[in-house]
Amino acid sequence: MKKITLSIILYFFLNVNSFSHLQHYSNVEYLEYDLFRNNDLIGSHKYDFVKNGDNLTVKSVVNFKITKLGIDLYKYFAESTEKYQKGVFQSFESSTLQNKKNKYVKITLNKEKNNLYIDGSSFKGDADINFMVGTWWNHEIVKAKAQISAISGRIIEQKVVFLGKKNIQINNKTYEALHFKFLSSDETLPDNKKLNTDIWYDAKTLIWLKAQFIKQGNWEYRLKKHN
Repeated sequence: MKKITLSIILYFFLNVNSFSHLQHYSNVEYLEYDLFRNNDLIGSHKYDFVKNGDNLTVKSVVNFKITKLGIDLYKYFAESTEKYQKGVFQSFESSTLQNKKNKYVKITLNKEKNNLYIDGSSFKGDADINFMVGTWWNHEIVKAKAQISAISGRIIEQKVVFLGKKNIQINNKTYEALHFKFLSSDETLPDNKKLNTDIWYDAKTLIWLKAQFIKQGNWEYRLKKHN
């Protein structure tokens, strides 16, 4: 345990500049992920990066469904818009249709209070300015004390363990990846509310490569395309 803790500390001290801003995504225009459940392709997650001077807008669409014997058992569709100015978070807004149930969240930067305000289907109120939306594409989330649900605005306090560099294969391509484990800090949460997700980022570009978690099946996001 001491070795793992030391490796995390050394990693952040030696790579502090890598996690200070969004310059790694200055040339990114599009990210697309295949979404698998129990190794079956069920949908996709797409990001468009729109740049206008110092402004960056990240638009996202998630769409998947689980079927059995030709019957749709579960359907999910979500759209979101995330805005930055000079690399600083400004706002996030999403709407989600989850099996005919509507969820939403609006997050805005309050410059006067130097915090965030969340208006969501699960939480409404102020939040620490250093909390981050759990959209995964931004590698800076590994530093955040808590992430905000991109579906409902729920605040999820987290602890992040860096598990080292390793080569992974996605679509017959090998990447040198940074492997992180995201866990809920609050052990008293019910299992269906706990965060327990593995995330891999490209060691050179810091592009999100893959995510994996277990929740009524084995779920995986795998990078399909980027430019």
